[in-house]
Amino acid sequence: MPHDSRTGSEPVTIAVIGCGQRGRGYAAYALQEPTLCKVVAIAEPRPMTQKLMAEAHTVDKTLVFESWQALHKASAETIQTIGKRLADAVVVSVQDHMHQEVTLAFAEQGYHILCEKPMATTIEACVKMEAAVKKAGIIFGMGHVLRYSPYSKAVTEVVRSGALGPLINVVHIEPVGFYHFAHSYVRGNWARAEDSCFSLMTKSCHDIDILCHWLSPGGPTRVSSFGSLQHFRKAQKPPQAGEAKRCLDCAYERDCAYSAKKIYLEPVVQGQTGWPAAVLVDGIPDIENVTAALKTGPYGRCVYECDNDVCDNQVVNFEFSTGATVSFTMVAHTQLICERQTRLHFAFGELVGDMNTFTVTDFRTRKSTHHTPNNEGGGHGGGDLGLIRTFIEAVRTGRQELLGTDVSDVVRSHLAVIAAEKSRREGVVVDCVQFEKEAKEKFADS
Repeated sequence: MPHDSRTGSEPVTIAVIGCGQRGRGYAAYALQEPTLCKVVAIAEPRPMTQKLMAEAHTVDKTLVFESWQALHKASAETIQTIGKRLADAVVVSVQDHMHQEVTLAFAEQGYHILCEKPMATTIEACVKMEAAVKKAGIIFGMGHVLRYSPYSKAVTEVVRSGALGPLINVVHIEPVGFYHFAHSYVRGNWARAEDSCFSLMTKSCHDIDILCHWLSPGGPTRVSSFGSLQHFRKAQKPPQAGEAKRCLDCAYERDCAYSAKKIYLEPVVQGQTGWPAAVLVDGIPDIENVTAALKTGPYGRCVYECDNDVCDNQVVNFEFSTGATVSFTMVAHTQLICERQTRLHFAFGELVGDMNTFTVTDFRTRKSTHHTPNNEGGGHGGGDLGLIRTFIEAVRTGRQELLGTDVSDVVRSHLAVIAAEKSRREGVVVDCVQFEKEAKEKFADS
């Protein structure tokens, strides 16, 4: 473990790299629990976003940077001159394709790392990150926030207890939400696999992760998958929309489910300045700057005229080494926004849940019990808060096991996601064990 000069009574210090929605979300813990965690440095290129973040956390001006490279350089100079890092840990919440280079750079300097999901967008990057983290001997947290919500932890307790016998089958659905998908995966940063990654990875890697978590110590042995981009393409454009390329120029806008005016502008008019409108502008959204963004920016485009190519629906079927089977569905066209529906079928009972409450039925007693775990608030049913709290405690105590996972476990679940996408693209059933073995052999020493 890297040398740590911080005493047990001092807050764990973090540098936040990327101060968008995810970075701010994790950093909020420092405002809630200032005796446990403190943001001491940030890297963020957008001027107003940077300014608001620095002010919220009273970050010293000398530790506010426009890029991760500038932060890394300052850290190198501090390590060289006084033998001390700028912080205990870094939160990596930049765009997905940047996770590898940022993680490798700061792992080498000995920082503990909390990396937003997905870990990386390629097999090679995942394997290299795993090697770097192991070599550095640091605490590594992954943004698989589903594991850390009170709801998920309560479900996990039922699974681990064995009270209902072995887990035989799981049916799990992620309803992305019709306008959420349009925002993030049609108009937004995750629209094109080439620019980010395929949607099963960018949206659902933490679903595959928690499914693997529930079925461990068994692992996936075979996977098949089907999916496509069905709706968000020009062929599906309503005829009434004509040649309009932007919602503000469209005669059909009032009747369109994906009207940018409905999704962004009307909520702001009503005083709702959070997600998704907050993503459109640098700083706090208002009628004027959101309107300007819709006139010229990517979020004002017609969803049928974008260059998106990722799947808007996908099904994945896993077989596990225990013999258990899993069916997972990711679908854009839902009213629910990411409120997963889950059925766990055991030998002697079942658990049916919706991310807020779950019901456990014991076939032997014929009794059903309802559970409503305490949701502490925040994103992902309290999972965001649960993850950062656990990560900070793991750093404070030097105990990776508190996170319930490690970097190798993270890579394993990511490889299962990549294997599923290989099945979808090539129309084959993929041997997960062989796939992981070949991936590790190919990139282990590259």
